[in-house]
Amino acid sequence: MAIIQVVQWDDSINSNDILAWRYVDKKNPVKSDELGNWTQLIVRESQEAILFRNGQALDLFGPGKHTLSTDNIPILRRIMNLPTGGESAFKAAVWFVNKVNLLDIKWGTQNPILLRDPEYQIPIYVRAYGQFGLRVNESRQFVLKLAGNKSSLTRADVENYFKGLILSKMGDMISTYIAHKKVNIFEINAYLEDMSNEAVEKIRPQLEEFGIEPVNFYFGSVNVVDDDEGIKKLKAAMAERATMNVMGYNYQQKRSFDVMESAAKNEGGAGLLNAGVGLGAGMGMGQAFGQMAAQMGQYINPNAAPQPQGQPQPQASGAACPSCGQPVIAGAKFCMNCGAKLVCPNCGQAVVPGAKFCMNCGQQL
Repeated sequence: MAIIQVVQWDDSINSNDILAWRYVDKKNPVKSDELGNWTQLIVRESQEAILFRNGQALDLFGPGKHTLSTDNIPILRRIMNLPTGGESAFKAAVWFVNKVNLLDIKWGTQNPILLRDPEYQIPIYVRAYGQFGLRVNESRQFVLKLAGNKSSLTRADVENYFKGLILSKMGDMISTYIAHKKVNIFEINAYLEDMSNEAVEKIRPQLEEFGIEPVNFYFGSVNVVDDDEGIKKLKAAMAERATMNVMGYNYQQKRSFDVMESAAKNEGGAGLLNAGVGLGAGMGMGQAFGQMAAQMGQYINPNAAPQPQGQPQPQASGAACPSCGQPVIAGAKFCMNCGAKLVCPNCGQAVVPGAKFCMNCGQQL
């Protein structure tokens, strides 16, 4: 009966793809587990070898040349009941564990994560990707918990085992930063370093349970789906707010400007062509617009110079706008707060809020 004399890592195996390999004798694969009592075990740098008998890890060997003898493996002698110093054969499997650092394992969200923007409360779809590194820390745990009936453990095996864990943990982290820490999606890339540092510690307990140590973890990017309707609305809202900030007014004031502009177009166009509207009505409307524009201009620019002394100042009439309830200027035909019409441009009578025609003369409002 042939007895194996030298056991070592197979040079034809790519050490970058194989993390653990069970020794197989190429000349006689069937008897790969028949070892002689004085077999030479050669373990290379960045490797460890484990001697197994009936699924039990008997001993662990580091880099160097080792003699598999019952003299230096008392556990083996006790299990097999072998005499010391003999040439007797015994059955045992040898696993080599590759402990190199794998630093370029890619990860990424397969499907976008649906979240809600913390500032505008708009649903958005978020994606993320990056890479991480790991190495085998506890060889016994690694082989016992992951090998099973396999003859080797590859890089792809490890990626498949922990892909779900990685994506779940990273999805929770992104949700925490956006939903709980109120980080805008367009600003989250400024937090990638903090998120990367947190990610290492977040996945460490789960990996160490299988004898694996996370070396590093990186977020390459956290981004959005550009053709998503929520993102389009969010970008439009942010652009409009930026414009208002530059111009120096808020949304309510912008709406007032829009109402005034629309009313001015109607007043100077089809409204003046109506038989009941004369040039005097148009001039009165322009005066009212001028008063409102002057007041809003002073509100926007508090450093504006006050009007010269002796000129009449607009006075509140004591009445309230029927639409928004704010005080209105005496003689004004439009509310300077919400832009609602106060009087009919044709007959000058007060109008009912929300009416489309004047109840006095029938003028279209």
